[in-house]
Amino acid sequence: MQDDFYRIKRLPPYVFAEVNAQKAKARAVGDDVIDLGMGNPDLPTPAHIVAKLTEAVQDPRTHRYSMSKGIPGLRRAHAAYYGRRFGVELDPETETIVTLGSKEGLANLAQAITSPGDVILVPNPSYPIHPYGFIMAGASIRHLPTDVSTPAGVEAFFAAMERAVKHSVPKPLALILNYPSNPTAQVVDLAFYERCVSFCREHKIWILSDLAYSEIYFDDVPPPSILQVPGAKDVAIEFTSMSKTYSMAGWRVGFAAGNKTLIKALARIKSYLDYGAFTPVQVAAAAALNGPQDCVVEAREIYKQRRDVLIQGLQQAGWDVPNPPASMFAWAPIPPQYAALGSLEFAKLLMREAKVAVSPGIGFGEYGDTHVRLALVENVQRIRQAVRAIKQFMAAPERLPEPPTQKKKAAV
Repeated sequence: MQDDFYRIKRLPPYVFAEVNAQKAKARAVGDDVIDLGMGNPDLPTPAHIVAKLTEAVQDPRTHRYSMSKGIPGLRRAHAAYYGRRFGVELDPETETIVTLGSKEGLANLAQAITSPGDVILVPNPSYPIHPYGFIMAGASIRHLPTDVSTPAGVEAFFAAMERAVKHSVPKPLALILNYPSNPTAQVVDLAFYERCVSFCREHKIWILSDLAYSEIYFDDVPPPSILQVPGAKDVAIEFTSMSKTYSMAGWRVGFAAGNKTLIKALARIKSYLDYGAFTPVQVAAAAALNGPQDCVVEAREIYKQRRDVLIQGLQQAGWDVPNPPASMFAWAPIPPQYAALGSLEFAKLLMREAKVAVSPGIGFGEYGDTHVRLALVENVQRIRQAVRAIKQFMAAPERLPEPPTQKKKAAV
């Protein structure tokens, strides 16, 4: 029987699997591996949210099928959050929908709006679901430069968009944005979003904005929403998540908000795919959004402390890693003496010699191969331990890779 299926063939090998297999093998023999790879929050879900879940689950009426688009109370809570945080007014009935996490929401919308051969504009490197959600739906991907941290980078980004519109057949259907970015941790200001909205309204291109890390920021100015731009709702939809803000990753609750046409399309396809999250989970999510937000501030401070310990420690070890302004990640350029290895081999070397797991940048796109991603998902003590191990690893000259020319001679 056929086992070479069309959509599976369009997916590359999962490069994270090699590091994960190496990590599992090391732990199986008793090695203490410090895992800074997957962005899996280690902080507990706040107690008042868990208490609301426990209360709601006692009612047997909540054990039935839920609502695919989300219970009304949760949609109202999400709309209220946008009003408080961004000053954006949303209609809970037509401009917001509950998803089974932002990742699933993005993938479902890709299925809803994509025809085979459609062109999607996606920054590279980027979170894998951004390109592959559309690739699985039959689209073609056109990459954009992801570094918009400088004026020159911003101009390069928009120049690439102009070329895409001019030379793509068919014309691009949608643009994916993700700031604060996973994996690069970059942020943008409202002026950047204003240019995106103006460009996409002119060229009739949808915008899908992933704002999953909206509440994990370390500067005084919080990241904006693209929906703050006047006219953004004409072309834009934005995905947010409970996973990182409230340490509810396993609960699988996210949202989409914005353009009514896209919300309607997402609601239509979701009605065929799922019945919505378990109702007590949605009740607890509403309690999280409506309740005290000091837990969010506390989590942000914990991530900031971890970031400071990690970055300062790595810089003292001789690894020059930029200070991330937001997200729960550091996007680390491979040290020059290891650059020839590429990100996968460097991650495997770090795992083998320092017992520290990181994510190879190649897993986020070909232009990420010069970096690795480190997640702030271990406590301060463990991060200090990781930094010490990395410092010892980098200080050992015998662990330097052979130059490529020497390797070639040895093979002969």
